[in-house]
Amino acid sequence: MKLNLIKKTTVLVIILLVFNCKNEKKTESIEEVIVEDVVKTPSNVIDVLTRSMEFQSVDTIPSGWNTIKYENLSNETHFILLDKYPEGKTVENTISDVAPVFAEGMDLINIGKAEEGFAAFGKLPEWFFSVVYSGGTGLIAPKHTAISTVKLDPGYYIMECYVKMPNGKFHTLMGMAKPIIVTEADSGNTPPEATVNITLSGEEGISYDKGITKGKHIFSVYVKDQKPHENFIWHDVNLVKLEDYASEEELEAWMDWSDPKGLVTPVPNGVTFLGGVNDMVAGNTGYFYADLKPGKYAFISEVPKTKSKGLFKVFDVVE
Repeated sequence: MKLNLIKKTTVLVIILLVFNCKNEKKTESIEEVIVEDVVKTPSNVIDVLTRSMEFQSVDTIPSGWNTIKYENLSNETHFILLDKYPEGKTVENTISDVAPVFAEGMDLINIGKAEEGFAAFGKLPEWFFSVVYSGGTGLIAPKHTAISTVKLDPGYYIMECYVKMPNGKFHTLMGMAKPIIVTEADSGNTPPEATVNITLSGEEGISYDKGITKGKHIFSVYVKDQKPHENFIWHDVNLVKLEDYASEEELEAWMDWSDPKGLVTPVPNGVTFLGGVNDMVAGNTGYFYADLKPGKYAFISEVPKTKSKGLFKVFDVVE
C-alpha cells in the first residue's frame, strides 16, 4: 500500500466536493508581503482572492513559469496547493472515488482513532497515487498577500487549502478547492532572481546560503529530495513571524495535520504566516517574496517533528 498517496491532495481534494461558501466579509485594507525597487513586484501574475472560504481566480492559465499573487482577505490562515491530476481524472472522480474514503478516515482520526483512520486510507483508488503536487503558496495570515512563482506542466489541476475549521473540518470541505486548467501555451515568463537561496531536504533539513537581512527578498526554494513523512505529507517551506511570546513547541505541533488539533484554526498565539512554497517534486525550484521587518522569524515545514529533522529553522532579522 503506497501511503505516500495520502499526501496533501489526499485530505483536501476529496473535500472539494461539497460546499462553496462565500461569506463575503469585505475588508478595507490588505498588507502585501512584498514590493520594492530592487526586488521588483512581478507585473504578470495570476491573481487569486479569498474573502471567506473560496478561491476567486481565472479558470485557465498558461504552462511554464507562473507567479501566483494570493490575497487573503478572510479572517482565516490559508494556503494554495496545486495538485496535478492524472489524465482523464477530474473533480467528479474525486467525489465518487476519493471523498468517501477520506470522510471515513478523517472522521476516525478526529475522534482519536488514528490507526483505524490511516488504515481506511488504504481504500484510495490506484489513480490517486499519480497525483503530482506542484507547488503553490505557503501558509498566509489573514489580511496578508502571498506571492509565489512555480513552473507548471500542462494539465488539469485542483487548487486547494486544507487548513481546518475549529470543528476539525478541512477548508476544502467548505469550498476551498477549485479546478484550474494549465494549457499547452507557454507563459513566456522566466523565474525571478533570488536574493536568498534555500535548499529543502528531508534528509538534511532546511539550509540557506547567506544571512537574512531586513527588507524585501525573493527566496528560491530548491527541493533536493522529497519523501512522505509520518503523516504522509511531503516537506515544504513556510515563512513565519514569531512574537516574543510565541511558543515554538505549539507551532511545531500545529504543523502536523494528522494530530486532531493540527492545522486547526486559530493558529498558535504570536504566530503570523507570511507565505512560502508548497509541496513540489524533488529537483524542482520555486520562489516566494517577503518584506522582512526586524524581529524573530522561522522557516518550517508542514510535517511532524520538524526540529529533529532540521525542518524548523529560527532566525533573527536585525535593524
